[in-house]
Amino acid sequence: MLGKILLTAVNAVLPIILLIVLGYCLKRVKFFNKDFLKAGNKLVFRVLLPVMLFINVYEIERIRNIRWDVVLYSLIVIFVIFGLGFLTAVLTTKKSERRGVILQCTFRSNFAIIGLSLAASLGGEQAEAVAAIISAFSIPVFNILAVVALTVFVNKQTETAEGEEKPAKGKVFLLEAKKVLLGIVTNPLIIGVALGFVCLGIREIEFAACGNAPFTLSDDLTFFYTALGWLKAIASPFALIVLGGQFEFSAVKGMLKEIIVGTSWRIVIAPVIGVGVAVLLTEFTGVVNFGQAEFPALVALFGSPVAVSSAIMAGEMKNDEQLATQLVVWTSLCSILTIFLSVCLLMAGGYLPVK
Repeated sequence: MLGKILLTAVNAVLPIILLIVLGYCLKRVKFFNKDFLKAGNKLVFRVLLPVMLFINVYEIERIRNIRWDVVLYSLIVIFVIFGLGFLTAVLTTKKSERRGVILQCTFRSNFAIIGLSLAASLGGEQAEAVAAIISAFSIPVFNILAVVALTVFVNKQTETAEGEEKPAKGKVFLLEAKKVLLGIVTNPLIIGVALGFVCLGIREIEFAACGNAPFTLSDDLTFFYTALGWLKAIASPFALIVLGGQFEFSAVKGMLKEIIVGTSWRIVIAPVIGVGVAVLLTEFTGVVNFGQAEFPALVALFGSPVAVSSAIMAGEMKNDEQLATQLVVWTSLCSILTIFLSVCLLMAGGYLPVK
């Protein structure tokens, strides 16, 4: 059984490491240059990941299939972790461009890229369905909170032209709030999810009016849906390869403390909170009743390494992209061990099926 558990964890995470290593090696042999990596970042952030998130939401068949208890629990825990991560970021570094990166690492997992496959590996089709429903809500929240995290610590002072009077504090606050809101509504990842929910809402109207969905992208615009599917298929591997091309081992020394803090939060503290509290509530309170279909999704949500797009967003929003890249790599590497240990414990307790 231990061999199967180890194989499950390795098969879920090791492909990510291999693609990152490939990107790093291609850069080392001069196959990639800075211009390609910069353009690749933009392609991933503005096209590939938004398409992938749109498809994930669009493929939810009906709103009534949503497990609201597990969705609500997941969102509450994400906000709790965000609050604790905010305090951690403020207390552990004085560099404003690194605080947002650490905060983002505490709550934002790689659910979009490896979460569904990890949940499926641990719990089969039922767990994958639960994870897909959670992703429709958690990923927009991840991205909204990421915009907040990457905005709140940088560009705190509003620039003024020479000779102009500096705006009052209240006006500065409003201007910064507008920047955050603008960043949220124009974020390509959030736009992708929002379009998916629009299509889902239209489908519900069709079911209410006709008893079925007379128009679907897959049946009526097959060529378009197929193209979107191809873009979704390349999103994750291409993002990881580009990320590997940006990785620099020489940068570790200058940000070791931040790497340790962010990595510890993402792969140790967050899963202990997210999964551990679920176990306690299920066993001792009856407030929630999660089983072998829900716990694989929770492990994937809270135990996965930090999202690949977190490094891309950090660079786009003038935060420390190198630290964000380091956190993606090190959380991915170390999560092999932590996912393995958490899977062992949950299988021993009967919360995960033993295959």
